[in-house]
Amino acid sequence: MNAIVRDVMTTSVIAVRGDTPFKEMAAMLGDSQVSGFPVIDQAGKVIGVVSGTDMLIKEANRANHPEVFTGLRRSRDHRKAAGVTAAELMTSPPITVGPHESVRHAALLMYDRAVERLPVVDKAGQLIGIVSRVDVLSTFSRPDEEIRREAIDRVIRPGLRMDPERLEVTVQDGIVSLAGRPENDQAGRDIVEVVRHIEGIVAVRDQLGPADEDNRLHTATP
Repeated sequence: MNAIVRDVMTTSVIAVRGDTPFKEMAAMLGDSQVSGFPVIDQAGKVIGVVSGTDMLIKEANRANHPEVFTGLRRSRDHRKAAGVTAAELMTSPPITVGPHESVRHAALLMYDRAVERLPVVDKAGQLIGIVSRVDVLSTFSRPDEEIRREAIDRVIRPGLRMDPERLEVTVQDGIVSLAGRPENDQAGRDIVEVVRHIEGIVAVRDQLGPADEDNRLHTATP
C-alpha cells in the first residue's frame, strides 16, 4: 500500500477569488472552521493561498510593535497588513500538489514549507481538492494486522533471502518489530529498509540477529 494524495484529500473545498474582501474572508473563517483558502482565478486555476496567519498580520500591525515586522519579512508583511482583498493578502505562487503524488511527498512539502494544507491541482493547475496535515496523518490509522501482512509479503519477495518461517514480525500501535536471522548482514539491512517504507508505520524495531559464520538461517534467541 502506497497512499497517494487522491486517497486522503478533501474534494469539498472552500475557495475564494482574488477580489474577495478581507471582511468576507474573516467571516468565512469563523463559519467554515477552516484555517485558510485557496485563491482561484475565473478559470478555477489556483493562483495563491490565504491563511489565517496572513489575515492576522492586519491585527498584529495595529499593536504598533516595531519588532513584529523586522528583517527580510518587513516588506512582505507590511504589504499584507495593508491588504484588503484575497489577491493582496495571498501567498503566491502557491505550493500545490498533484492527486497522484504520494502522501509522503505531500508531508515533506508541508514540513519543508511550514504550511498546514496544500491545494490539490490537476495538470492544468485547476483546483480539485485540498490535503491537510490531518489528512496526511490519517495514514497512521492503518490496522496493525494489515501492516504485518504487508511486511511479511514484502520481506519474502525474491532477493531478500529471508525464510518467512524464520522471521518473526510483530506490530503493535504501528511499531513493527523484526526478529530472526537473515542470511547475511546486508540482507538484514535490506529487510529493515523495505519494511521501513510501508505505509502507516510509526517505527521499525530492528531485532534481527547476526548471521552465523556458516550463513545458515536461525530464529532469534529469545
